[in-house]
Amino acid sequence: MRNKINIAIDGYSSCGKSTIAKAVAKGLDYFYVDSGAMYRAIALYALQNNCFKKDLSLDEDLLIRLLDHVIVSFKYNTENGQQEIYLNGENVEKEIRSIQVSNHVSPVSKIKEVRQKLVRLQKRLAEAKGVVMDGRDIGTVVIPDAELKIFMMADPAVRAQRRFDELKANGLNVTLEEITANLQSRDEMDVNREIDPLRQADDAVVVDNSNLTLEEQYQFVMGQAIKRLEGVHQQ
Repeated sequence: MRNKINIAIDGYSSCGKSTIAKAVAKGLDYFYVDSGAMYRAIALYALQNNCFKKDLSLDEDLLIRLLDHVIVSFKYNTENGQQEIYLNGENVEKEIRSIQVSNHVSPVSKIKEVRQKLVRLQKRLAEAKGVVMDGRDIGTVVIPDAELKIFMMADPAVRAQRRFDELKANGLNVTLEEITANLQSRDEMDVNREIDPLRQADDAVVVDNSNLTLEEQYQFVMGQAIKRLEGVHQQ
């Protein structure tokens, strides 16, 4: 069996990380892991279990006490060919994409115990190689030994429009102003959080996709992956 590599794709919200990661995973027949969906699932759990107070602040102690009751997993949907996320056995792929979850995920993702729980799971998923994982700390914390690390970015206005179009296509009633404010807030929290902040790995390949088509992005990342695979095979 041919050798496999791990691919880490990091970057800001709504840069298209998941879209490219899914495509590359499919092209290589690798396992795709959406780490952001895992944090969103716990944020959804926190909302469902009244971990947010009336003033919208997070009761961190309550969420930490409940973490042992949270099981996050992925299952492959044969109908659409996608890995989908499950929270305690229930498919929550659609629920975690709501603007409500988006507005609550950053404070959840700052909690040390939440990150420790999910990073352990992410590391286990990557142990056997053949994984494409996207997020904000994949190349720096989760799989720092990944053979290929990509750091994606795009103009904030482009990112907001993409996210707006995605949510509208899914039937969600949102405004572009809401999306722009949400992205700005999440960027600030992701970059400035004390634990595992968003940052570019020193050996990451930077992709600014503000003016790139999906096909151009795919071809570039696949080209980088093939180079790494050729290097592994020659060892």
